[in-house]
Amino acid sequence: MKKHFNTLFVTTAGAYLSKEGETVVVKVDGDIRLRIPIHTIGGIVCFGQVSCSPFLMGFCSKNNVAVSFLSEYGRFLAKVQGPVSGNVLLRREQYRKADDDNASVAIAKSVLTGKLFNARTVLKRFVRDHSDKPNIDLVEKTAKLLESSLRRLQSESSLDILRGIEGDAAHIYFSVFDHLITSQKEHFFFKDRNRRPPLDRVNCLLSFIYTIVMHDVRSALETVGLDPAVGYLHRDRPGRYGLALDMMEEFRPFLADRLVLSLVNLGKVNGKGFDEKENGAILMDDDTRKEVIVSYQNRKQDEIMHPFLNEKVTIGLIFHIQAQLLARHIRGDLEAYPPFVWK
Repeated sequence: MKKHFNTLFVTTAGAYLSKEGETVVVKVDGDIRLRIPIHTIGGIVCFGQVSCSPFLMGFCSKNNVAVSFLSEYGRFLAKVQGPVSGNVLLRREQYRKADDDNASVAIAKSVLTGKLFNARTVLKRFVRDHSDKPNIDLVEKTAKLLESSLRRLQSESSLDILRGIEGDAAHIYFSVFDHLITSQKEHFFFKDRNRRPPLDRVNCLLSFIYTIVMHDVRSALETVGLDPAVGYLHRDRPGRYGLALDMMEEFRPFLADRLVLSLVNLGKVNGKGFDEKENGAILMDDDTRKEVIVSYQNRKQDEIMHPFLNEKVTIGLIFHIQAQLLARHIRGDLEAYPPFVWK
């Protein structure tokens, strides 16, 4: 089992990261804001105008700590890492399955089953916990529609059809997402999914958390020796991490969407913590971004019963467990890939 390292997120504009001894030092305007030992972190993610010394990047690569650079909107720009370890035979089998339509359909069907199942659970739990809210019947009806989508998945054998079912299910799910927002409605509302750039506060939160989930999933895949760029549902495209996008589908509703709802409904973020740019883009300010990151890291420490292992694990370890299960399936040790499903 991989030790659950933390990820260091740096979001302050103008921050500069450097190496001092065996530690990573973060400075802003020449003042030291943070000093952290390298062995306590598993990755560094830099948002916006953040820079690193060449010596630090080499130090991180030597210690197997990946340094990722993202735009202020959360779009991936680049990554610095040392030599990738892993079983070459595993990757060769991964590539073979990616060229096999039947194998690709089977894995794609598994990850979509996890996504739709977890999306349905989000809605069903809302119905259970908020039976007195307006439009609760509509939310319950939508959960039943997702059950129908789940049944359709099982009978199809075409990637294009599976993608169509997923697209329809996502539209159905997000059509009631605004009803799940129960407070601060004057500032937090959801009409449709938009990104690059996000045009409202809820989409801003969703895009940001999806980005950091993507980082963790990609790291987990690389840890077990899989190539995060070669996927089954998301096909090869330059600059896109298809397999990471595949596995991320299972975690969108369970982890990211629920965290956004908690942040808003519990008042951990507020409308004043966002800025609107001239092009209509919505960005978080530094304090809000830090609150989101702290809440995300805390959430990863929570324990949950893993449905396949049937034992309690921290949520942050589920990325690595699912990557290991996928690797076992690709090697032939498991007949099918068991997606993570939340009940």
